[in-house]
Amino acid sequence: MDLIGTTEVVPFYNTKRRAGFLQPLLSGCNAGVLAHPPVILESVSFRRKIKGIIAIAVLLTIAVVACRKEERAVEGVAQNAVKAEQQVQAKESELDQDRAQLSQIPLPTKSLYIDIHEPARWANPFLVVGPSNLTLRILEPDANTSTVGQGTLLRPESARRQELQLRPADLDKALVAIPAGAWHYGRVIAIAELPEAPKKERAQIRRNLEAAIQDLNNLGLVVEEWPSR
Repeated sequence: MDLIGTTEVVPFYNTKRRAGFLQPLLSGCNAGVLAHPPVILESVSFRRKIKGIIAIAVLLTIAVVACRKEERAVEGVAQNAVKAEQQVQAKESELDQDRAQLSQIPLPTKSLYIDIHEPARWANPFLVVGPSNLTLRILEPDANTSTVGQGTLLRPESARRQELQLRPADLDKALVAIPAGAWHYGRVIAIAELPEAPKKERAQIRRNLEAAIQDLNNLGLVVEEWPSR
């Protein structure tokens, strides 16, 4: 039988033919892949830029917060400085007022107390300094101006003696409150360390005594330290 035509059948498993058949497809795919890298690189670059912008924004935010905290800290220091200055001025004003009031007491007459060497015989204010408190001894003036019965059981001197426990900060006001008649020798005050204090407290007592002497001098008072006199 004659055949009108013959067709060559190529098995798909023929490697060369299959390669030839797939080559156009692979070429197209490769061309597509090679066409994308610039787009990918641009995308990566864009993401890096975004991350950089975010990082800068975060740093700027931190810097702004830090600056605000620093500004508040500076404002707080300034306010504290103003308050401290106001307190100093108020203290100086009070000191001036107290000094002016005590200046009305006459200057001391040393001949009135030069021979007095016992605390019990001291008639002016006497300050005993302890480790934390002060004891102010006062002999109030006798309301009875007559000398009849003075110092006797009818008019005992001990009845006019008072002892006040004070904080060091209250010393100024306590001295100003003392009646003018209780300054029998004039504007002079005796001061001594607490005699029965333990040895371990002596250093603190001495510091307190020196600070009290400074306060008394600032008030314009003459200070007689016992028992050195």
